[in-house]
Amino acid sequence: MAKEIAGLIKLQIKGGAANPSPPVGPALGAKGVNIMQFCKQFNGRTQDQAGKILPVVITVYADKSFDFIIKQPPVAVQLLESAKVKKGSAEPHVSKIGSVSWEQVKLIAESKMSDLNCFTVESAMKMVAGTARSMGITVKGASPFK
Repeated sequence: MAKEIAGLIKLQIKGGAANPSPPVGPALGAKGVNIMQFCKQFNGRTQDQAGKILPVVITVYADKSFDFIIKQPPVAVQLLESAKVKKGSAEPHVSKIGSVSWEQVKLIAESKMSDLNCFTVESAMKMVAGTARSMGITVKGASPFK
């Protein structure tokens, strides 16, 4: 029989750097989860992605046990890395801060495909391009869509 779910916790933590300080400690402590056990498991599973911001969804069960799913880094973070800039534009439609190519957009869309709400790579690319536009990043080249 399946365990009864007591709650879900969604956090964004740097890979390999989970520790009991806020935001991790208070969020897990409120649900009664063993904080150090989570930190050790998370850091062990994310050693290869050290320093990258990773969204994690923690399922807490009624007996205080937990499972967690690590997702791909957010599209905005991947776009900033591809454009080699530190942050998005304060006025995205007025001042542009960088650019990416459609090939880079396709790579980001393919890596993030499992987390996005779409069925084709083309629609995922449109979502990534829209995020880039809202951050003040231009997508260079001819659009592969008709």
